[in-house]
Amino acid sequence: MSPHVQHADQRTTGELVKSLTEQVSTLVREEMALARAELQHKGKQAGVGAGLAGAAGLLALYGLAAVIAGLILLLATVLLPWAAALVIGAGILLIAGILALAGRAQLKRAIPPIPEQARENLRKDVELLQEGTRR
Repeated sequence: MSPHVQHADQRTTGELVKSLTEQVSTLVREEMALARAELQHKGKQAGVGAGLAGAAGLLALYGLAAVIAGLILLLATVLLPWAAALVIGAGILLIAGILALAGRAQLKRAIPPIPEQARENLRKDVELLQEGTRR
């Protein structure tokens, strides 16, 4: 047997404490890496949601302009001008509403930006350490 490899019952208290410190340090670094990765993922989701919400706002703006100009001219031949503008405007605003709801759903998935998986793993690690110290 190598002089560096000893059974746990042959190691001194100092060696055990050093080993525990190294293991806890490694565990904390790994949990922090997991938390960082999870926050990056949620940040990307928030970006997609914000992009969809921005697209909805832009569409609503262009939709309003198109309602005022295009629908009045097109449907004025069949309906009264105000009725034609109202029908087309409602359709464009409906599309904008659907995009806004899709953006909101993306934002809800990203909020709150808490690394839930890392938090759960850390809770389990603490429980295991507490259980190990009770023995």
